[in-house]
Amino acid sequence: MTSLPNMLTLSRIGIIPLLILLFYLDRPLASWGALALFAIAGITDYFDGYFARHRKQVSAFGRFLDPIADKLLVAAVLLMLVATQRVAGLVVLPALVILCREILVSGLREYLAEIKVSVPVSRLAKWKTGIQMLALGFLIVGADGPDLLPTQAIGEWGLWIAAALTLITGYDYLRHGLKHMPLED
Repeated sequence: MTSLPNMLTLSRIGIIPLLILLFYLDRPLASWGALALFAIAGITDYFDGYFARHRKQVSAFGRFLDPIADKLLVAAVLLMLVATQRVAGLVVLPALVILCREILVSGLREYLAEIKVSVPVSRLAKWKTGIQMLALGFLIVGADGPDLLPTQAIGEWGLWIAAALTLITGYDYLRHGLKHMPLED
């Protein structure tokens, strides 16, 4: 549990309360601080996997905790963006799609793990994650971004694109998982 990769994963979870707090503080400085914490969390996500593989410190605890840390971070940011109305109106729909897919895939992975079936992450799912994280970063800053850059609009469009990819990859995971499920008892 105290290996560097696991500590990086745990730090990502530890960042979440600080990130939430910044949503409630005066803007724009707090928005940029929240973006910095979100970026640090994203960097730790990359490096925990990198160090686990290269130092041969891949562990069951790390395989369990890493996706949970990712989902907690994304869910917390999406919920705070909606709660603070930085995401409102129809843009709540892609946020909801992303959140529901995360829950679906988590449940599916848990079930499949019980029957010893792994679900590899597809290249498209990695693209989805990248676009989603960029979109969330733009939305965290939102209206507090530079005047020359439409940060809110970029974030909203990115969220819609991520949601579209979310539907595709969620369907792929579900289709793969259903092959291993008895549909009748």
